[in-house]
Amino acid sequence: MSFYQDYTLPPIVDFVMSNRELVEYRRRCLSMARGRVLEIGIGSGINLPFYGREVSAIYGIDPSAGLLGRAAKQQAGKPLLIRGSAETPPLETGSFDTIVTTWTLCSIPDASRALREMGRILRRDGRLLFVEHGLAPDRQIMRWQNRLAPCWKCLSGGCHLNRKIDELIAAAGFHIEQLDTGYLRGRNLLTYMYEGVARFVR
Repeated sequence: MSFYQDYTLPPIVDFVMSNRELVEYRRRCLSMARGRVLEIGIGSGINLPFYGREVSAIYGIDPSAGLLGRAAKQQAGKPLLIRGSAETPPLETGSFDTIVTTWTLCSIPDASRALREMGRILRRDGRLLFVEHGLAPDRQIMRWQNRLAPCWKCLSGGCHLNRKIDELIAAAGFHIEQLDTGYLRGRNLLTYMYEGVARFVR
């Protein structure tokens, strides 16, 4: 949830993203990162301590100068930080082994365009690693997600409650090799998670 204008995270989003219950998701996802890594929506750099030794370099892109300033103070990872949009990243084609998104696709205005750009940037054998929240399968939860989405978007810096993450990724040209879904804790609007690995189909 880190694609915002030039200010820090809205308090409600900052609270959610620092939730300790998300640590295992981060650990699982980032342990699979290899080689040259690009993190989309790096935000304040909360993921940096979870990258392993098989990562040779970390790049992070985010439109918020305030959040990038916080990421620059992180001791772990020593990322190269880029202020920019995931929809128009100033990066070369086929230049990364791994792209990471964690709770980011919900808030990119044109997520489909951003995903196509991720496919362009990935090397042929590269992988997209993702952990996102989105549309739940339960009708009652889904109904409330759709109903409250406009209000929540205003409160949370652009986060969409009701994006169906797996379909969004597949529609952009990725083949999802691994996907786990389910609620983090209880059945509510924010906790239906999509966790997986995908490769771009050329």
